[in-house]
Amino acid sequence: MTSFETPAIPVVPVESPPAKKPPHVWKFIGTCLWGLFAFAVMFVGQLTVVAYYLLVRNGPLDASLLTTTLGSGTTIAMSVIMGLPAVCLALWLATRLARIPFADYLALRGTSWKNFVLGAVGLIVLVTAWELLSRALGRDSSPGFMLEVLKSARADGALWLLVIAFCVGAPMTEEFFARGFLYRGWSESFLRPGGAIVLSSAMWTAMHMQYDLFFFGEIFSIGLLLGYLRYRSNSTWLTVFVHGLNNLAATMQTIWLVNHP
Repeated sequence: MTSFETPAIPVVPVESPPAKKPPHVWKFIGTCLWGLFAFAVMFVGQLTVVAYYLLVRNGPLDASLLTTTLGSGTTIAMSVIMGLPAVCLALWLATRLARIPFADYLALRGTSWKNFVLGAVGLIVLVTAWELLSRALGRDSSPGFMLEVLKSARADGALWLLVIAFCVGAPMTEEFFARGFLYRGWSESFLRPGGAIVLSSAMWTAMHMQYDLFFFGEIFSIGLLLGYLRYRSNSTWLTVFVHGLNNLAATMQTIWLVNHP
């Protein structure tokens, strides 16, 4: 009786799929470079609005038309609003390449009502202190830039749009950028949270070149408060709320000054 042996089947090694790169947070240099990119994209988005209004306005394209367009409350409102999708697009790209969800990277999460109360009370105390200092120095309560912009927006019938831009659009854009993205990366670098709070506040202050040195000081101090709240709560929505509350108070004060010169 003859036996037959089953031929051995060669074993083909199965290549394992390449390991996925782990998620990471952009550190100091990466955050600086992506921050510059996001700021440039925001600037381009805002500049697009200015270019549009220059094209639709009647008259020769000269320095007077440019000045009028740049000082228009409607133009400024739309520029501020357009900054939000532009910044979100740039930061989404940065967070996607970092392989971390957008909302997680920017700490877009809720927090306790106690933190909201703490933020509101802290803002009231800080703004009141600056208001008292302003009166002691004989300064105007509201910067001239705000007064002129509100007058222009009211004349255009776009005051409501300016309020939305200042109290919703600007806080979201600036907080996503400063306390969301910049703070996240810098706080996990050699700067640690304390240095990240100071540097992100300085960068945020530098974005408000339309104001003088006195208001620079006030803006920087508010930035420190917002940075502390971001550190304490790990919630950028909290800083958006407090920032929006500050802008709403400033806008209402300026509207009152326009109506009661």
